Order: sequence, then C-alpha cells, then structure tokens
Amino acid sequence: MAQSIIGRAAPDMELEVAVAGGGSEQSSLLARRLPGQAMVVDFFAPWCKACPKAGQKLDQLALQYGDRCQFVLVCVDGGVDEARAFAEEHGITRCKVASVVDEDAPEIYSVSGLPHHVLIAPDGTVARNYEVNLPEDLEQVLKGGEAVDILSTSSIPFGCSRISAQYKELEKQDPLLKENPRRWVMFPLQYPEVWEMYKKHEASFWTAEEIDLASDNKDWDTLSADEQHFVKHILAFFAASDGIVLANLAGQFSTEVQIPEARAFYGFQMAMENIHSETYSLLIEQYVKDPEERDHVFNAINTMPAVMEKAAWAIQWMNRGASFAERIVAFAAVEGVLFSGSFCAIYWLKKRGLMPGLTFSNELISRDEGLHAEFACLLYSMLENKLPEDVVHDLIRGAVDVERKFICEALSCDLIGMNSGLMTKYIEFVADRLLTALGHSKIYHASNPFDWMELISLQGKTNFFEKRVGEYQKAGVMTSAADQEESRGFSLDVDF
Repeated sequence: MAQSIIGRAAPDMELEVAVAGGGSEQSSLLARRLPGQAMVVDFFAPWCKACPKAGQKLDQLALQYGDRCQFVLVCVDGGVDEARAFAEEHGITRCKVASVVDEDAPEIYSVSGLPHHVLIAPDGTVARNYEVNLPEDLEQVLKGGEAVDILSTSSIPFGCSRISAQYKELEKQDPLLKENPRRWVMFPLQYPEVWEMYKKHEASFWTAEEIDLASDNKDWDTLSADEQHFVKHILAFFAASDGIVLANLAGQFSTEVQIPEARAFYGFQMAMENIHSETYSLLIEQYVKDPEERDHVFNAINTMPAVMEKAAWAIQWMNRGASFAERIVAFAAVEGVLFSGSFCAIYWLKKRGLMPGLTFSNELISRDEGLHAEFACLLYSMLENKLPEDVVHDLIRGAVDVERKFICEALSCDLIGMNSGLMTKYIEFVADRLLTALGHSKIYHASNPFDWMELISLQGKTNFFEKRVGEYQKAGVMTSAADQEESRGFSLDVDF
C-alpha cells in the first residue's frame, strides 16, 4: 500500500489542459489552483462506466462552489482530445478538463480504481484521497476542518500498536515462525492438531457449481428496493474482502509460518477463498443486471465508502510492522467479526424463506470462514508469546466498531427489517466468543439476541467455533485422517 499523503503538500504533475477553441496547453496541476482556494481532482477514463456520473456531479458542484474551489477532470487513459470528447458527450462544461502527460504520474496519488477523487485544501495540502464524500468533505475543508485519511480511521494505529516492535523481536525465536529446515516435507507430522484442521477443511470442499440460483430471480424481484440495496452492499463487501484475505495468505501468512501442516491448511484455504470469490461474483452477476451498476458493485472497494472503511481496517493489518500475533488475531477478527453482521443478515433472509441460492452459499461460506477463524485461534494458542489483554481488546473493539458502523449505520440492517440494536448486541456476542477462543477475557458479556441463528447454524454446517465437521464433509477424508492419527495416539474425537 502506498504511504499516506494525507496532510502533506499535494504532489504536482504535468497536464495537457483543454482550452477554448479546441486547443490545449501544458500546465502543472497545482498551477491551476488559485491561492486560498480548494481543488477537487477527478481521475477518470473514457471507458469507465461510473466516471460520467461522477464527472457530472462535479460539474454541478462547480456551479455552487466555483468561487471557492477548482474542479479538474484528469484523463488517465487517453489524450486531451479524448478528455474533451468525454466532457462534451456528458455535458460537463464547468470543470477544467485535462489529460496526464506522464501516464505513471497518477501513481503519486495511488490511483488504482476509477473514478478516483482527491481533495486539496486551501493551504495546498491533501485533505482527502482515495474517496471523497461530496459536498460534505469539501464543506469541511472550506471551513478549516482537519484532513481525514480513510486508511487511518480505525481505533488502532495503522497496523501497529505499542508492543509491535517488542513482539516482532520475540517472535524471531518462535517455533512456528523461525527457520525450519524440515518445512519442505509433510511427514512425520509434528503438529497433529494443525493437521486435523487441514483434513477438516479438506473434508468440507465444495464448488460454486453446487449453488442452484434458479429460484433466486423470482425472490429477488419481490424484494423491496431497500432490501436489494442492502444485499448488493453485502455482496460487494464479501467480493472485495476475499481478495484481501487471499493477498494476506499468499503474501504473508503462508510464507511466514514455517510448519508444513499449517502451510497445507493455508494452501487449501486459498483455494476455498477463490471459490468464495467466484461465488460472490456469480451472485452479483445474477442479481445486478445493469452493467454500469454491476461495475460499481464489483469495484466497491473504490466506489462504496461503507465497504471501503471495512476493507481499510483489514488492509492495515497486512503491515509487517506489526507482530505476527497481532496480525493473526486481526485476521481472525476479519473472518470472525467483520463478516458476522453480514452472515447474520443473510440468515435472516433464510428465516423468511427467501433466496435459497444466496442463503445456501452463505451457509457454506460462513462455515468455511468459521473454520478459518478457528484455525487462527489454534495457531495463536501455539505462539510462545501471547499478546497483552489490553492490546487484544483494543484490536477486537476496533473490529466491532467497524462492523457495527457498516451493518447498523452506513448500510443499516433496518432496511431488511432487522433491529439495529439487536444486531449490535449480536456482533458483540460473536466478538466475545472469538475472545474466548483466543484465550482472552470477554469485553461485552453479551448474550445472543438471535436464538434462530444458533438453530440455523447447527443445521448442516460447522458452528463458528465448534470442533466437528457437519454433513457436507467428503466421505472417507476424515476417516483416513483419524486412522493416521490413531496410530500416533491422537484422537479426532477429543476437543483440543
């Protein structure tokens, strides 16, 4: 992730700026900004489905704020003629229109998804990057408000805590993490309890082709606009989050952990995360028919602020400046807390007898994510240096706060007839269960307000922290694992 530029002097870049009469001139971005005025920069491409609407919104804002702020549309894929044609086609007349001279220049603002907005304050510093809520953020900087970075809004500093450096040193000698010359060969097993988790996951294999969506369209058409909006945002977050989890596994955990049994689990988890991602993508394609809206949902990590904040909380814990112990607890929270409200909301639809394809896939995926959280708890329990109680509590509080804001405020489960207060209590209940599984004390001491969640959860799937596999296990896989371990004096029937 690029280093944050929030609060720093805005980087400059050379532009080819369209001028009246069909010509153009070269000028730097910041040369277009008048002293004492703010600037909103909209990086776009002519092919981007969401960019016309974003540009038109800026054009309307230019009518209201044009005396205090410049609005600049910068084309990142095409020259100034393409930029001018884009503006003319979509009726954009008040914004300055330009193209980049150096195609790599937008990287200084970490431009990846489009449209990408940057808000520059009147003092020339970057007030907002990656996503700008207009006109609210503009009003704030015009009134002298402080810069806000969406990647540092969590209650935890960016991927680190007061003990990160100390624990990173301690972990250099941890048996799970230190160089292991035997990591290339699986047998003889050194950690049978980790191997059992791998075999449990292997026994739970499924594919996207097993999901029957034939009846979902009829139910989808009966949902209200609010209910459809809610489901789209849930799927948008899930689709983005699986990519984050995959990146963390492939780039970090699977290379850091040195025991082959754990690497086997991570390898299988990555395969299943790909299947989850495929499933969510198929669900989005099934329900969202409008191509422009579908593109918006697929790009939710850049286009939906509610999704973006949850994603940012997870991404910060991919920072290796934090200890492994902190990061494994954080990703247990991602899969055990940040998914909890969304899983619960979809189970609510199941309780109402709606969307059988969606709800069945939710059962399978929530079972898998519960297993992933359980595995994280197991590895954490094996670390020689457990985190201080207050550090774990702060981390879990951060996850609960992000999930509560997402499901109870930004999106609001009221849209599908669920009580926000009870949903908050449920998220706290799940967080307490995760803390118990990690070997730490509860924070909230909350009871489960949704009895039906327990009933559904126990019908045909593995409960989040239950130590057995349900009816979807592949025949013979766990039996063979049990036979292997029986010869080593280890029983799969014993809770560990």
